[in-house]
Amino acid sequence: MLLLAAPAIAAARDGSLRFHPDRPHRGVYLNWLENIRPWCISRQLWWGHRIPVWYGPDGEVACLGPDDEPPAGWTQDEDVLDTWFSSALWPFSTLGWPEKTPDLERFYPNSVLVTGYDILFFWVARMMMFGLYANADRGPAEAIPFHTIALHGMVRDQHGKKMSKSAGNTVDPQDWMDRFGTDALRFALARAANPGTDAPIGEDNVAAARNFGTKLWNATRFALANGASPALPLPAAPDGSAPTDADAWILGRLRAVREQTDALLEDYQYAKAVEGLYRFTWDEFCSWYLELAKPQLSDPRTADGTRAVLGHVLDALLRLLHPVIPFLTEALYQGLTGRESVVIAPWPTEVGLATDPAAAARVAALQKLITEIRRFRTEQRVPDSRRVAARLVGLERAGFGPGLDAARAAIGSLVRLDEAGDGFAPTATLEVALAAGSVLVELDTSGVIDVAAEKARLGRDLVAARKELEQADRKLTNPKFVEKAPTDVVESIRARRAAALVEIERIDGRLAAL
Repeated sequence: MLLLAAPAIAAARDGSLRFHPDRPHRGVYLNWLENIRPWCISRQLWWGHRIPVWYGPDGEVACLGPDDEPPAGWTQDEDVLDTWFSSALWPFSTLGWPEKTPDLERFYPNSVLVTGYDILFFWVARMMMFGLYANADRGPAEAIPFHTIALHGMVRDQHGKKMSKSAGNTVDPQDWMDRFGTDALRFALARAANPGTDAPIGEDNVAAARNFGTKLWNATRFALANGASPALPLPAAPDGSAPTDADAWILGRLRAVREQTDALLEDYQYAKAVEGLYRFTWDEFCSWYLELAKPQLSDPRTADGTRAVLGHVLDALLRLLHPVIPFLTEALYQGLTGRESVVIAPWPTEVGLATDPAAAARVAALQKLITEIRRFRTEQRVPDSRRVAARLVGLERAGFGPGLDAARAAIGSLVRLDEAGDGFAPTATLEVALAAGSVLVELDTSGVIDVAAEKARLGRDLVAARKELEQADRKLTNPKFVEKAPTDVVESIRARRAAALVEIERIDGRLAAL
C-alpha cells in the first residue's frame, strides 16, 4: 500500500488533484493515505470479481491474467475481491484498459468526480492509487483518473438525523415523486446540495418545490395569454424605442442572475445557484415584474415591448432551470418557443441587458412605496379588493420624473388606488421616505371601514398596551427586582416597555385620525 499511496499523496500536495470544498476533505484524504495500512482484499462472498490466484498440488501459487491457462490440477482461490478493489478500476477499465483504445485515449483522464464525502477513502483514494499505478506509463499528468473532486453530503431527514430503517425515518422517493412530481423532488434536493455538507430534507421542502413549479407554470401561462414571445425584438431597438423602468430593471437582473448562476455552477455551489434562480423567479419576476407588466400590457405604447421582455426572460429562465427541473421546463419551453426541445437549446449566454442604475433605483423606490402603502392599507383595515381614492404628492421630486406616468399606473394597479377627483377629502395620510425625497399619500377611506367597530377594536388594543406598560413600570421601579433579576431579564422588560410605548403612540394616532 505504501507504493500505491505515494503518487496519490503527491497529486494532492502539488495541486494536480483539487477538492471542492478543500477543507476539511483534502486533509482527511491525506491523513488516510499518509497513515495507510495493509489492505486485506479478499471477501467471502458469492458475488464479485473472483481473485485470479491459483494454487498447485504441491503448494505452488500463481496470479494468472485473463489470457493465461492454469496448469491441470490447479484450483482457483474461492474468495472474491473487496468491492472497493473492483470499483477502484472503474475510471479506466470501462474505457477498454489495458488495451490502448480510442475511448481510453479520448476520455482518460476524466475531469470531475462528484461523490459523497463518506466514501472519500473507500472509493476516491483507491481510484487515485489504482489510476496512477495502472497508467504510470502515461506520465503523472495523464495517469491521474480525474483532476477535481466535488464532494456532497448525505441526505438526512428533516431533523438532520441519518435515515435508517431502525429509526423509522426513511423515505421512499417514489412516494414523494407520485405526490409532488419528480421535478419537485429534484429541485428540493438540489436546493439543499451545499458542498461537503449533509442535506436535511422533509416533506415541506418538496411541497415548497412543487409550489415553485406551479408558480413558474402560471407565470408562463400568463405570458402566453398576453402574446409573449422570445421572437419579438427587445425594446432597445435603433428606432429609438426604449424599455420602461420595469423592463430595464428585470432585463438587468436577468443578466446578473445568469452570470451569478454560471459562476456558482463553475464552483460546484449547486444549492446557491438553485436558490438564486428560485429567488429571482419568485420574488422578482413573479411577485414584482408580472404585476408591473399588467398596466404596461394595457398601454399600446409599451405593450409590444413588455411582451418581448416577458418572452425573453422566460426563455432564458427555462433554460437555466432545465438541468434541475427538466420535465416542467421542457413542456413550458416548447409551448413558449414552438421549438423542438430545450434539451438541444444552447445554454443562455447573451441574455438580458446591462444594468441601468437609474431605472433600477426608480424601481426600488417604487417597490418601497407600494410596500408601504399596502402595509398602511392593512393597518387601516381597508379590504384588499376595495379601490380607494387617493392623491400622491411629491412623486416628481422623489425621482420618478422620467417614468412618472408608468409609476402612477403601477401604483394604481398594484395597490388599488383611484386618482382623486373633485371634492376629494383625505381621511388618512402616509408619508414614505425614499432615497430622493418623500412622497405624501393621501387616502379617502370614508365609507370603506366601519369607524365605530375600528374604534372599539383600537380601544381594546390600547387597554392591553397600557396594561403592558403598567406591568413593566411596576417591575422596573422596584429596586429589589432590578438588583436581583438577571441582566437579560431586566433588559427584556425594558424592551417590552419601549414596545408598549410605541404601540400606545400608534393607537392614539390612529384613534385621532378616526
